[in-house]
Amino acid sequence: MAKPRIDSDRLQRSLAELAKIGAYKDERTGLLGVNRLALTEADGLGRRLVKTWFEEAGLSVRVDRIGNVYARRRGRRDLEPVLSGSHIDSVPTGGAFDGSLGVLGALEVVRALDEARVETDRPIEIAFFTEEEGCRFGTDMLGSAVAVGRIPLERALSLKDRSGLVVRDELAKIGFAGTHDERLSPPHAYVECHIEQGPILRAAGKDLGVVTGVQAISWQEVSIQGKSAHAGTTPMSLRRDAGLAAARINLRMHEMAVSGKYGPEMRATMGGIEPAPGLVNIVPGRARVTVDLRNPDDALMTAAEKDLALFLRELEKDGFQVEARQTAKTPRVAFSSDVQAVIAAKMEKAGYSFQHLMSGAGHDAQEMASLCPTAMVFCPGEYDGISHNPRELSTPKQCADGVSILLETILELATT
Repeated sequence: MAKPRIDSDRLQRSLAELAKIGAYKDERTGLLGVNRLALTEADGLGRRLVKTWFEEAGLSVRVDRIGNVYARRRGRRDLEPVLSGSHIDSVPTGGAFDGSLGVLGALEVVRALDEARVETDRPIEIAFFTEEEGCRFGTDMLGSAVAVGRIPLERALSLKDRSGLVVRDELAKIGFAGTHDERLSPPHAYVECHIEQGPILRAAGKDLGVVTGVQAISWQEVSIQGKSAHAGTTPMSLRRDAGLAAARINLRMHEMAVSGKYGPEMRATMGGIEPAPGLVNIVPGRARVTVDLRNPDDALMTAAEKDLALFLRELEKDGFQVEARQTAKTPRVAFSSDVQAVIAAKMEKAGYSFQHLMSGAGHDAQEMASLCPTAMVFCPGEYDGISHNPRELSTPKQCADGVSILLETILELATT
């Protein structure tokens, strides 16, 4: 029995092949990006390609009722499996590595085990989950949240995108309205390999990262009703400019984040701003904005949310109607110290430099942590770790290093 080894070239070919689906050319940089929004035609094509690769690897594949896809490699014993995976949907301006490295890295682990003729005591399963990004239907980690029971199936299936299209119908349209039970039986453990999506590891000169958990995340959509008016004839003192109200909210969020009142790691972002009617010579009468708050401390996050809500009420005193709708909210999640210890031991043995760090981004792993011992491997990224962008890049060596640790970790966890 040979020692299983990751084939870096094969992993890169798989990543490149999947990246062709939903590929687009960024007009500003000329780089190729990925737009594989959840449950679109491109997502369906990507799903079918990866499903085919699962089947070619001899895995038994099932699709559940929220469209999560699982592929199982049998073990010597019928025990709870070791689960690994991520997502293959992207943001509209994505790159080739976010999520896909976790899914195709887990597939490469299985391929390496097969080539070395290595059997494991426990089965190994690979998963890719539906709508991890949350860009289309407004709730991130949708599929994995349904799998662990945090979001009821019917609520998830009834979600609509901004065009009024419904999750249930869009799953059927791309052929992934599965029949298997959406509630996942607790695996023995879950391990996910992912690009860091940030600059910490690269700045520290570390080969890899051991992820300790995920910070609290709160998403809201805020609708502001003011009054449309002519830009030239309406005095400033008589305006109810919804665009100005949106700007005030954005400024308040920034002040909250940098004040130190909510801790040094508080982050606030207004990524979506839609004034209406959106014309150069009309004062916006309406605006819709998004709020993204993140904090590694749940109590400080709660305080920040309350203070922002009070500020929104203050805007109403200036004649605006303001409605805030929570679209996603997850508390801080701590990962298993035992699984972290296995990952760190494998990195030490292999001679990699590494550090422990908390994830600033959300991941399917945070949902799995409610079911079973969970942890993650982070690969550093180039260009200050930029992600959700065509420049997103973890080098072939960085990817192979991370997936090699994933292989060694899964092997240990799958041995009774």
